[in-house]
Amino acid sequence: MSSLSQLKKYRGSTHNSKALGRGRGSGKGGTSTKGGKGQKARKGTPIRRGFEGGQTPLIRRMPKVGFSNTPFRTEYEILNLNQLQSFSGSVGPEELAKAGLVKSDSRIKILGRGDAPKGLTVKAHKFSETAKAALEKAGGKVEVL
Repeated sequence: MSSLSQLKKYRGSTHNSKALGRGRGSGKGGTSTKGGKGQKARKGTPIRRGFEGGQTPLIRRMPKVGFSNTPFRTEYEILNLNQLQSFSGSVGPEELAKAGLVKSDSRIKILGRGDAPKGLTVKAHKFSETAKAALEKAGGKVEVL
């Protein structure tokens, strides 16, 4: 292996750049490869994204629609009654997180799909009406946190 001081470029791998704007005879004189006239031919060219030549841009012509409460919304992780079949006695957010059904710090809403387990006490942040009725009918209890 050779040392870094002995490395050489391959022959023909680099080319001399052609001088721009040095007369028509140079091959790149006149417009200096910028075409003819217009904003992009002037110096200090960069034009920001979305600029439409002074016309009101599309993003400003479109109406603002709706309302987004994203930073302040409360999100619930949803569980159905059929997912609670493996539990007995009492079940809360800690047991559900251990079982991998929800994240440990999330709010939980129980929905009424499936059959309610017999005699189960469920602790959650929200319940649908059908889930509440099904749990109480099966001899269980509902505790809202």
